[in-house]
Amino acid sequence: MDYIDRVREQWAHRLPEVDTSPAEVGARVRRIAGLLEDQIAGDLAAHGISRGELDVLTALRRAGRPLRAGEVTTMTGAPGASMTKRLARLEQAGLVERTVLERDRRGVVVALTPGGEALADELFPRQVEHERAVLADLSEAERAELGRLLAVVLRRLDPADYGAGRDV
Repeated sequence: MDYIDRVREQWAHRLPEVDTSPAEVGARVRRIAGLLEDQIAGDLAAHGISRGELDVLTALRRAGRPLRAGEVTTMTGAPGASMTKRLARLEQAGLVERTVLERDRRGVVVALTPGGEALADELFPRQVEHERAVLADLSEAERAELGRLLAVVLRRLDPADYGAGRDV
């Protein structure tokens, strides 16, 4: 019995008419996501960046080229105001450079600095290793099936196409 089973059992006593079976998946996905975020939070804090800022760095790294600020916003799914703050913090930390395009004074292009590239290359593989460790008790086929099923659910919730997608 895990935490979610105990919570469902408690709700069954308080509100027996409510079917809590969707929590078999929904609550577990939220709990897993929170615990994974907690695991990588130490790595991020040690480098003085947030999860959202790592998303910016990895989006730029995946793209392999400077991007318009709007492209970064689309790729990360972050609200525009949040992106402005993230870019300012990353620029101040020397991890990205923002330049205004000559031909279009309204267009801002964002590029990784060598330090930003190195940090993305250091932190992203560590994040993947945290995720690999969490899935260690599943076979390769089980991981593939879980990924396929979660993609079905995600498509229902997230109809937006973020191009190359966000790093999870």
